[in-house]
Amino acid sequence: MGSLVLRDVTKRFGQITAASDISLRADSGRILGLLGPNGAGKTTVIRIIANILTADEGSVTLNEHEVGAWSQEQMGYLPEERGLYKKIKVQDQLRYLAQLKGMPRMEAMDQIQYWLDRLGIEKWGARKVQDLSKGMQQKVQFIATILAHPKLIILDEPFSGLDPVNSELLCDIIAELKENGRIILLASHRMDQVEKLCDDICLIAKGKILLSGDLREVKRRFKREKLALEYTGSLRLLDELEKKGTIQYLERSEDGCILHLSDGCHPRDLLEQLLLVDGLELFRFELLQPTLNEIFIQTVGDS
Repeated sequence: MGSLVLRDVTKRFGQITAASDISLRADSGRILGLLGPNGAGKTTVIRIIANILTADEGSVTLNEHEVGAWSQEQMGYLPEERGLYKKIKVQDQLRYLAQLKGMPRMEAMDQIQYWLDRLGIEKWGARKVQDLSKGMQQKVQFIATILAHPKLIILDEPFSGLDPVNSELLCDIIAELKENGRIILLASHRMDQVEKLCDDICLIAKGKILLSGDLREVKRRFKREKLALEYTGSLRLLDELEKKGTIQYLERSEDGCILHLSDGCHPRDLLEQLLLVDGLELFRFELLQPTLNEIFIQTVGDS
């Protein structure tokens, strides 16, 4: 089982500390989501992992060995900024990048054709990158990232420029790479995709870790303050409670609603009151776990 481990990594640029005492671990067969607002220090951390920058303090190891030129050969990195040669044909560019990683020419050609087909851009292999749409360019860059079977895959905003259908396709492929035992680091502002794909998260703001760990465990640390109801009949009781400030409507329709519960409103007490309402049939009473987006906003806001 492989792993990427950062221990107390610090990086300064003059008087600015871009990363401070960053410790995290990403294991093979799991996806680590690296999250944070703009300017949080995520890109600095990624570049240190990729051996583009060197940490001032701390260590970065891949499979228990300090990262270096050797680890770059075993890594696939999709940067947030597109790094393709615009005037070179797609197939030629992918073959060149694969051979730089030591992939035999014929194997590279077979893999290139497979991935072009898989991502629905097989007809564009002989075209120059500049002729492709932004979404197609993102697909080509993704292929370049995974083509040489890297052990460590770093994906920085991989869904940029992709429509929902192609985003879903990319999600499926990333999940397959995870099942194949790759170490995957995913940086994205798309909280819905992170929540769907990631096993672990690390939330950074102002160069420091605010929150980290198994995603399910992290979500359990946050109070469930939203309640989903589905019903038929009158719910005047809720209108009365809203006037008192006990609950707040977040969403409302004829047969359901989502409420925010105040600190003084215990779900069990509310359920007992609802069950006593004449003519009310209750089909759903569910405390909702906070979404990763809500956790992000709350944690970063509190910081």
